[in-house]
Amino acid sequence: MSSNAGQRKRSARYQRARVRHFLLTSGPSRLSKGWIVRRHHSDPVELRDVEIRLPNWPEAFDGLRIAHVSDLHFGELMPMDRALAIAETVRRARPDMICNTGDLVDLDCDGVEPLTRAIGNISTRCGNFFVPGNHDELDSVDEVKRVVTRAGIIVLDGDVCEIRRGEHRLRIGGIGWARSPSHCRARVDRLLGKSGHVDVLLSHNPKAFDHAAERGVLLVLSGHTHGGQIARRNRPNANLAIAHHRSAGLYELGPSRLFVTTGAGAWFPVRVNCPAEVALLTIRRSYPDQPAN
Repeated sequence: MSSNAGQRKRSARYQRARVRHFLLTSGPSRLSKGWIVRRHHSDPVELRDVEIRLPNWPEAFDGLRIAHVSDLHFGELMPMDRALAIAETVRRARPDMICNTGDLVDLDCDGVEPLTRAIGNISTRCGNFFVPGNHDELDSVDEVKRVVTRAGIIVLDGDVCEIRRGEHRLRIGGIGWARSPSHCRARVDRLLGKSGHVDVLLSHNPKAFDHAAERGVLLVLSGHTHGGQIARRNRPNANLAIAHHRSAGLYELGPSRLFVTTGAGAWFPVRVNCPAEVALLTIRRSYPDQPAN
């Protein structure tokens, strides 16, 4: 991939992102002689266990364990050794499925192959999936999708994959980056127009949830917000992600659920009351005598 790097024409979005990265990360790191970034790298990435109960979840997939990975932001704030350690944490958790909801890279996609190989080599019974996020589009989303696919990971960008257990099936769909609720709505409609039904939707932007729930999607997995990276103690939703009213944790709308992970990486080197995470989700069917969550 590196041979193509010099030939790619970087977009205005990419150039703005580089300026933002300098102002929030590279510049402060230089002024602090690297202390800010070293301090950020010293913070652990938590493996967070979450149980999600759904009234209409297929019984054949009761207890499905999903490693929800998002927002690695491979780059200055996520060096390869740290990223590979996160992949090893996922491998040791032995999930049934891996769902990566985007922002694999921060700015440049060159050099990410060892990470995608490490994630792709994790053995799962039910699949290893990826949808692109907005940062994956900054350099070359096509290159990101190619390197992810070469690693054996299934890219779901307007696509659906079906998992079978005997006569039972679970349908996993994914949509690419969409900024606004209306853009998310259009992508969800296109996906469901082709497939008819999806049980689990991967969407980098959690703003897809409202319409997905209207269309009968049982579970939406998202990232993008980073949980604001700075939150009030014991109040994860009181954070800097002010453009999102669903920014961290589990939400419900009728029988549908949304889980927004705070992400494994960062786009500025500070987290307060909002630790980086990989979420290990256990999905269970709830029954009338049980609470939904």
